[in-house]
Amino acid sequence: MARTLIVCMPLLIACASAQKAVPPETSAQKTVPPEVPQQTAAVNPFFAESPLPLHYPPFERIHESDYVPAFEAGMAEQLKEVQAIAHDPAPATFENTFVALEKSGRLLRRVQTVFSNLNAANGDPAMQKIESQMAPRLSAHRDEIFLDPALFARVDALYQKRSQLGLDPESKQLVERYEVQFVRAGAKLSAGDKDPLKKINQELSSLTTKFRQNTLKCTKESAVVVDHVKDLDGLTAEQISAAAEAAKARKLEGKYVLTLQNTTQQPPLRNRENRALRERVFKASASRCVGGDADNTSGVARILALRAEKAKLFGDANWAVYTLEDETAGTPEAVNKMLGDLAPAALAKAKKDARDLQALLDQDAKGQTLQPWDWTFYAQKLRKQRYDFDDSAVKPYFEINRVIQDGVFWTANQLYGISFKERHDLPVYQPDVRVWDVLDADGSQLGIFIGDYYERDNKQGGAWMNAYVPQSGLFSEKPVVANHLNIPKPAEGQATLLTFEEVTTLFHEFGHALHGLFNMAKYPLLSGSMPRDWVEFPSQFNETWTREPKVLANIARHYLTGKPIPKALLDKIKSAENFDSGFKTTEYLAAAMLDQNWHQLPATGIPKDGSGVAAFDDLALQRDGVFFAPVPPRYHTAYFSHIFSSGYSAAYYGYIWSEVLARDSGQWFYQHGGMTREDGQPCVDDAAAGRGDGQLNRALFDSTRYPRTASGGCNQMTREGPIVSVSEKISGRGPPPISPR
Repeated sequence: MARTLIVCMPLLIACASAQKAVPPETSAQKTVPPEVPQQTAAVNPFFAESPLPLHYPPFERIHESDYVPAFEAGMAEQLKEVQAIAHDPAPATFENTFVALEKSGRLLRRVQTVFSNLNAANGDPAMQKIESQMAPRLSAHRDEIFLDPALFARVDALYQKRSQLGLDPESKQLVERYEVQFVRAGAKLSAGDKDPLKKINQELSSLTTKFRQNTLKCTKESAVVVDHVKDLDGLTAEQISAAAEAAKARKLEGKYVLTLQNTTQQPPLRNRENRALRERVFKASASRCVGGDADNTSGVARILALRAEKAKLFGDANWAVYTLEDETAGTPEAVNKMLGDLAPAALAKAKKDARDLQALLDQDAKGQTLQPWDWTFYAQKLRKQRYDFDDSAVKPYFEINRVIQDGVFWTANQLYGISFKERHDLPVYQPDVRVWDVLDADGSQLGIFIGDYYERDNKQGGAWMNAYVPQSGLFSEKPVVANHLNIPKPAEGQATLLTFEEVTTLFHEFGHALHGLFNMAKYPLLSGSMPRDWVEFPSQFNETWTREPKVLANIARHYLTGKPIPKALLDKIKSAENFDSGFKTTEYLAAAMLDQNWHQLPATGIPKDGSGVAAFDDLALQRDGVFFAPVPPRYHTAYFSHIFSSGYSAAYYGYIWSEVLARDSGQWFYQHGGMTREDGQPCVDDAAAGRGDGQLNRALFDSTRYPRTASGGCNQMTREGPIVSVSEKISGRGPPPISPR
């Protein structure tokens, strides 16, 4: 997930709210925006369902001037709907309360889903201005709903007698999930605590929005401009071409721009011979958003203080306690133990590798000490020395279109029977965005898949999935889902060649897409409501197939000749899978522990301003025993978007937590025949429950069944052998390291 948006939750959950209970007409007078003029409604594409297939967004008809009127009308409409539910004179029932809530806010859901997705993938200053304007208003709207005592009284009354309502399992789950959402939103707080909670929520919404915008801005502005091509020695022709294209896009003809990715380490560092340039790029990356007009440190201090204050309102010791109550890990102690158990092995492996890298550095620059900007460069050299290959030898065999069509899609077809048909008649928001129909095994349409693979200055960093139309049985809606990556775009006419890490990212994000496509939820809330430390399970499970021989035979072909990758080179890639695992796991664990350090602080320990934020990272990691200067955390605080603007606060550990589930499931497959359609046949318990042709893997991806993993459930998926331990993986005996995005 860099930022991973599995599916957009219903706007009631994502952007709704409430104040004290008042008569409906008074509430409307105080909170409902003015009616949108009829002539505006006639031309605003959000005021009606899209007429395109599966309600695919009409991108060509959407203008920035459409958003605010649609937001205002959507909030007004939903408040009226919710007030009618809260003050319905009829006794509360499942239908007139929970189903009615699920049906509310359709207009608001449409505009918020499209706006948030496009703002992340293709934003501009005008959209950022709208985002800043609407964030606190949407927060207030959410509180207007969730803190309404009359509405919660109906929800809670039904929850208390849920076992007597004769509900099917999914409907009962909906009742339980709503109760959790209301309680965690503050429905049980005293009237005196609700007012400060509203203020906290509104300020947090503005601050996290500002953090996201600052991070995008400082990442763009921190790009390194290079005047002479000779300074790029070591980069491939494709990388140099991409740097020239990036300069051209910024009107810097004749120069080269090295754009930054969202992580601390910058992958192209592994190829740069020029040590001074490596240092310059690394420092530009690691110092982002500290100082200047895109400074995030003061905002971080305030976000942390507000989160601690909010946790205190709920009686929790800190934000991590509040957050983890609704995660599968349950408690900070459980997370701390897992991270603490893993860190020593990872750090020991990293330090062992550092000695080997220092020896290589000594050959080039005697007396110099290994620095973070040296690591990936000398790791590449060491890998070539040990395994006789590097990325330049591998990339020609992984051309993006072949990897997508003959790898990602082909694998899904082999396992689940689904197929993909590209279409060119639907509008897109960027010329290089691609669209496919997704067809089920019987030929019926399962959904639509959008692929947006190239980096842009106005696109947030990392890789993620989102849904423009979340699946919903209640509305007979099939999903429209999208994958977003940030692969450097080559010059016109040149092939896009991928590293094996980028191939893995394609499979990872498509695992999230399958999650959205295979949802079988009736209710919108359950189509997108799952713990953050489970949500990475489907994506990491899908990474399993990047190392499947049949898949590699399909995709690993030279982009010019079509010849398969030589077996000797493929064997070298496989032999080197665990190479540099100490670095990869340590940088991830450092970021996960940094997240917990921040969010387990008591209010009294939080810096009062930005001056204490920048120095916190090293001090916290030293205290945890995971600080190692050559291996910085995957994200430093000032640009750690996962935890300060993307919903992973106190939950970044979830990648490695859910990896255990992913490895467990992968193990089950290989014990039962591997990548076969037989393992994708309908589950007995699905058929008995009347859930259609739900299949083994679809049960894994189905949001309504997230606890059902390889440990039990569908098709008797049990741990017939030991789970591959993370310590084995770190030491090089197990599968390759996790792939956090």
